[in-house]
Amino acid sequence: MSNITTLEQEKNLGNNGAIFRIKAYFSLLKPRVMSLSIFTSFVGMMIAPGEKPLLMSCLIILAISIGSGASGALNMWYERDTDKLMTRTMNRAIPAGIISPNSALIFGTVLSLISIIILYYSSNILAASLLLLTIVYYVFVYTIWLKRRTPQNIVIGGAAGAFPPMIGWAAISGSLTYEPIIIFVIIFLWTPPHFWALALYRSGEYKKAGIPMMPVVVGLKRTLNMIVMYSVILFPVTVSLGLFYSYFYTIASFSLSVIFVYLSFKLRSVPIDSIDFEKKAQQFFYFTIIFLFNIFAILLIDSLLM
Repeated sequence: MSNITTLEQEKNLGNNGAIFRIKAYFSLLKPRVMSLSIFTSFVGMMIAPGEKPLLMSCLIILAISIGSGASGALNMWYERDTDKLMTRTMNRAIPAGIISPNSALIFGTVLSLISIIILYYSSNILAASLLLLTIVYYVFVYTIWLKRRTPQNIVIGGAAGAFPPMIGWAAISGSLTYEPIIIFVIIFLWTPPHFWALALYRSGEYKKAGIPMMPVVVGLKRTLNMIVMYSVILFPVTVSLGLFYSYFYTIASFSLSVIFVYLSFKLRSVPIDSIDFEKKAQQFFYFTIIFLFNIFAILLIDSLLM
């Protein structure tokens, strides 16, 4: 059951109006997406060289969290017309009429400014600039320019989701080195197979909404081939980060990457007209989430053990 469905039920039950609106605005922040940004930025911050005072660290994470949520709110504001056409998104706060588009726009814009200001004063101009770039890239490059125009939307737009660990690193160290750049590339290459797996079993909804996701434009078979290709390319990049860490990261990331590639080939071998295809696509989609979470957890553990 989605958060918005719960909000609708609370509205019908006449629950406290203030609490209801707070929950509705919080849903605009895309909490699930925000949680991944928070975690990857936290790891980026923790593995970066430099002192990490508690108050400074908390403010950095707060700023990145607010900035990520602001991007989600602005994304929902712009996509309100297509959201109401898709089962997965039609009950979101704006298409459901819980929050007005203008209110969402103001909410997202104000949060964006607040996040950049907090990060600038709690860390440095490089981190604040990267956060600004992330918000602008996600809203204007991915959401407004690419998403409805090209099936490469996820490929190019994936950079937005790859910035948080770089921001966390820059906020502590004040600079960027090979490590955060490789981490950026890992998320960048991980994003297409992750979202294309979702699109494999949601292609009908994307087609209805007029969003040119890869399965809609080139078909399921070619999309499966591209998922395999990206999975194979992701393998050596993920393992290469072991040059900066111990055998623990190298062995663990190698094992996870082998599973990632194996599952991508296994998914491609499933007949697209079989009753198991959708289930296998969902399983691969969920594994990609587990994969990225574990890679960052391993990075964090390795850096603490070194």
